[in-house]
Amino acid sequence: MKLIEVPAVDFDLAITLNSGQVFHWEKVGTGFCGAIGDRAVYVEQCGNVLRAKMEGGALRRRGQQREEMPRSTTTATTPELVHHYFALDHPLAEICASFPRDPIMNAARDFCQGLRIIRQPRWECLATFICSSMKQVAHIRQISRALRQRFGEKKEVCGQEVFSFPPADRLAETTENELRKCGLGYRAENLLTTAKRVALRKVTLDSWNALSDAELREQLCDLPGVGAKVANCVMLFGYERIKAFPIDIWIERVLREKYFPRNRKVTSAGLAEFAANYFGAHGGYAQQYLFHHARMTGKRRRQGRIRRCRARRALGMTQGAGCFILPL
Repeated sequence: MKLIEVPAVDFDLAITLNSGQVFHWEKVGTGFCGAIGDRAVYVEQCGNVLRAKMEGGALRRRGQQREEMPRSTTTATTPELVHHYFALDHPLAEICASFPRDPIMNAARDFCQGLRIIRQPRWECLATFICSSMKQVAHIRQISRALRQRFGEKKEVCGQEVFSFPPADRLAETTENELRKCGLGYRAENLLTTAKRVALRKVTLDSWNALSDAELREQLCDLPGVGAKVANCVMLFGYERIKAFPIDIWIERVLREKYFPRNRKVTSAGLAEFAANYFGAHGGYAQQYLFHHARMTGKRRRQGRIRRCRARRALGMTQGAGCFILPL
C-alpha cells in the first residue's frame, strides 16, 4: 500500500478527529478511514507527517452540484485535499497564544495540543448538525453512519468500505419515514425540508460565504432545525468563521461553573455575549478546546465514579454509602 506523505507540524490527528466536530471517521489499524467530500481516504500520523491514500470520487448525476474545495474533490491531489481539510495552514501556535490566560483555558489548551478546526463540506456539515440536536456524540455518529450507508456512495480505500455523505438532491428524493429509519426522529422533517430547499436551489450554501457573520447566522437560522448553536457550528466548521462560538450543554456548563460560579442568574444571551468578547477572534478554536477537554475529563471522572461504585458494591456496601452511579 503506497501512502503519500503530507507535512503536518503542530497537529494531532486522533484528537482532531475525536473532538466532536466531525462524526464519520473510523479507527483502522494505526490510522483512520473516512471521506473528504466524495473521496475515500485513509490517513495515519507518524510524528510531524501524515501518511495518506485517497481513492476516486463518485460520478455526479446530472444537475448535481459540487461544493467548493481547494480544487474539486475529484481533481485535487492527495496532499492538497488532506492539507486543506485538516487546516494545516492555520497558524495554530498563534491561535493558541491568543487564548485568554485563565486556569480552565490553560488546562484545555494543554490537553488539546494539536487540535485543529476541520474544513468540512458545507452541505455535509449543515445536514449533520441539523441531526445533532439534543444528541450525544455517539448518537450523532450512528445517525451519520446510517445516512451514509443508506443514501451515500460506497467507496473503498485500503480494503475498507467508506461511504460518502449523500448530497442534498439525493436526500430530497427520499421521505421522512425513510430518514426516521436512520434514527433521526423529529429531526427527519427538518433535514428533508432543508435538503429540498438546497436541491431546488432556493438555498445556495456556497454563495453565503460572501455574507458577514451576522448575515450568515441569520440565513442559517432561517432553515428548519437550525438555532443559534447549530448555526454557529456550521459557521465554524463549514464556513471557517473562526470567531463563531457554539454553546451546547457542555460549554454552557463550563461557562457557568468556571466563569460565573457566583452568578446563577446569568442568561444564555449573557453567556453568548461574554464568550464573544472574552475569547475574541479565535473563539471557535477556544470553544473546541474547552468542549473536548470538558467532555474527555468529564467522561474520565464518570468512569472513575463507576469503578468506585462497583468496588463498593463488591464489598457489599449499599446506596446509603454514597453509591448512586449507574453504568454508562
